[in-house]
Amino acid sequence: MNRRTTTLSASVALAAALALTGCSSSSDASDSAGDGKPDLKISGAFMPQPVMDMAGGFLTIKNDSGTADKLTSVTSAISDDVTIHETKNQKMQEVKAFDIPANGELKLARGGNHIMFMELKKKPKQGEKVSIELHFEKSDPIKVDLPVEAANHNPQQH
Repeated sequence: MNRRTTTLSASVALAAALALTGCSSSSDASDSAGDGKPDLKISGAFMPQPVMDMAGGFLTIKNDSGTADKLTSVTSAISDDVTIHETKNQKMQEVKAFDIPANGELKLARGGNHIMFMELKKKPKQGEKVSIELHFEKSDPIKVDLPVEAANHNPQQH
């Protein structure tokens, strides 16, 4: 198998795994701008231990202000190719940004919107942490450590 076919197969397998494990979430964010800067807090961050040279990242961004924002990109030393994806109709596709509604939250969760790390420079093991930096339209960048969890870790099960 050539590299392109292998990467495509791995992407399809990962997309299927993301779609099948967990809860789908979608947010209908409005651009109601308030006064001041967005007040963003990160929680529930994790990366399932990668089994190939790619991985997903999940977290929640809570906005405790009256000003909406957008997550525009994610960077990390572990990969030069980090993108943000939405999952619709069990298909994942890269997006340019995710809305973070005023007084609301953006959930990046299994089966839904997520961070995608391609061509990992190293495969982190369970118990390690992966440092990322979240970039926003209005807010300053936020550094986050993603704890690496078991490959099947899913805190949102219900």
